[in-house]
Amino acid sequence: MDFNVKKLASDAGVFFTRAVQYTEEKLGQAEKTELDAHLENLIARGDCTKNWTEKIFRQTEVLLQPNPSARIEEFFYEKLDRKIPSRTTNAELLGQYMQDAAKEFGPGTPYGCTLITVGEFQRRLGGAEREFLQMSAINFLTPLRNFLEGDWKTISKERRLLENRRLDLDVCKARLKKAKLAEAKAAAAPDFQETRPRNYVLSASASAAEHELRVAQTEFDRQAEVTRLLLEGISSTHVNHLRCLHEFVEAQAAYYAQCHKHMQDLQKELSRCGLQFPNAFAVNASTSGVSAGPSPLSTATLPEVSPPSRPPNPSNALESSTLKIEEVKPPATGTRKAKVLYDYDAADTSELSLLADELITVYTVPGMDPDWLVGERGNQKGKVPVTYLELLS
Repeated sequence: MDFNVKKLASDAGVFFTRAVQYTEEKLGQAEKTELDAHLENLIARGDCTKNWTEKIFRQTEVLLQPNPSARIEEFFYEKLDRKIPSRTTNAELLGQYMQDAAKEFGPGTPYGCTLITVGEFQRRLGGAEREFLQMSAINFLTPLRNFLEGDWKTISKERRLLENRRLDLDVCKARLKKAKLAEAKAAAAPDFQETRPRNYVLSASASAAEHELRVAQTEFDRQAEVTRLLLEGISSTHVNHLRCLHEFVEAQAAYYAQCHKHMQDLQKELSRCGLQFPNAFAVNASTSGVSAGPSPLSTATLPEVSPPSRPPNPSNALESSTLKIEEVKPPATGTRKAKVLYDYDAADTSELSLLADELITVYTVPGMDPDWLVGERGNQKGKVPVTYLELLS
């Protein structure tokens, strides 16, 4: 390898001189040319923009791709300027597993048929997620990356050049000051044997220092103007990032709306099956912490959610003939508190009317329909539908 020894020695000398100069500035032993207040504010604003843009960019990457290994792989593909391979989303993979399981269990069985339906909607959710990830990467991540890897690198380069110009200017100022002091000292204590040659040399040295200072000042002012123009462009960067942020929010809104629609369609599809599911509370009333009714999140975030349909009255002959509400006694263990989600009007004397947001005690008894529980409020007692309740721990 061919080394340029002279350039290497020159660079080492400049580095050492800069280090000494920085040290003297920190110790207050050397003068430092200060930038004007407007340029200082622009530099501070630029640093703030860079830092927060970098944090937003990194966290958005984590949001869109939580897997760190996948993020590292995508980073190398980008650096190698190669196309990132398409990945199967988790929802698509889950849907595929459900449909494969249905083939094993039998698509004609209730479980197999439901697995096929749910798997299909999971794949639709995965497709919506894939589209959202692509739109977010193009409309939001790419502009942020372009700023960090393009515009900001240019600004940083010009700022480093401005700092070098400032250091050169300070060196020229110090050199001129030193020459002026030497000239003044020589004039105060003349040497009559070599007065003319010495004064001539000192005057020439001061003139050269003044010329170097003028050149350094011109280069510094020019570089300060270039840096100022680049930093003022941060305002247009904010405008561009604002537009990208709006597009990101619109993509998010469209994605969640599409997911909501798919889940509503899935619920309608499952409700048409007309299958009766066992009550988890009845299976394990003492340990289960799962709510039998709609979650409070879904009812709080969807203002147009209507109360579930009234469950069918129990047709079990054993229950209708032997179960008398007034004779039912609460078990020693297994009673729980429940929050009422919707108003409910009792259809007959065996049922208990409910008011939304009130708390009641519920429990189940052998031979009872799984869609119903026994509810107590004070000295009132009656059957209540499970779908109108949120079971509390």
